[in-house]
Amino acid sequence: MNARLLPYVLILPVTLFLAVFFLYPFALVAKQAFTQGAEFTFANFRDVASHWKFPISLKNTMLLAAAVVPVQLALALLMATMVNRMKKGRDLVLYVWTIPLGISDLAAGIIWLAIFEQSGFLNSMMSGLGLVDQPVNFLSYQNPMMVFVAIALAEIWRATAIMLVILVAGIGLIPKEYYEAAEVFGASPWQRFLRVTLPLLRPSLQTALILRVVLAFEVFAVVAALGGTLFPVLMGEIYSYQFDLQNGNAAAALALIVLGISIVFTLVILRALRVPKGATI
Repeated sequence: MNARLLPYVLILPVTLFLAVFFLYPFALVAKQAFTQGAEFTFANFRDVASHWKFPISLKNTMLLAAAVVPVQLALALLMATMVNRMKKGRDLVLYVWTIPLGISDLAAGIIWLAIFEQSGFLNSMMSGLGLVDQPVNFLSYQNPMMVFVAIALAEIWRATAIMLVILVAGIGLIPKEYYEAAEVFGASPWQRFLRVTLPLLRPSLQTALILRVVLAFEVFAVVAALGGTLFPVLMGEIYSYQFDLQNGNAAAALALIVLGISIVFTLVILRALRVPKGATI
């Protein structure tokens, strides 16, 4: 086979897969979002944006992302640094920390529901310690902050491992000579982390943050399990439009809005953590 054609032949299966399972469905969704009947219109976007639940679900989604992603980034950096410095048991610790990756979103939500519900572990522990006389209904409309905290904790537990795996791989690519040179010049561990690890970790931070922020805007199953209708989010509203209200046009319009928000934040992250052209480790 011609060596010049080989790269194109190798990427052909992936290209066909993306065309069939991404580009074609995306074109259908875009068409549905911009049409009513056979007419081109922006009415679906106006209907979605003017609905009373839209600003609430947008605010909740943004607040959840703002609360969860920075905590996950800090935890992932700490855990990745610890794993990188371990001499023994590194693989075992990394395996244990990444177990949540194998758990579905809904299963993770149900696990944390078993902790926070009235007959759950938290109430049983508080009752056993004599802190409460009767079970506390944490996940109710009377405790909106507790609902938010429960969802945030579930998301932090479930998805931190995604960032951890990326950052562990990134730290592993940093040559040890840089750390040795910094140590020779008297840099403290904190200075080595700030002046060596973080700058050279930018490509991995880009990938981890973009992936996690996009997934944060798509949170649904954990919220459905723990908050239900008490904590509306954008993806929950898309589900409601599509299956409860049977309004596929509005669901498609809201899906494109979520896509637009994700693209904006992706560009912001790429700009904030841009890697100088030609830079190598």
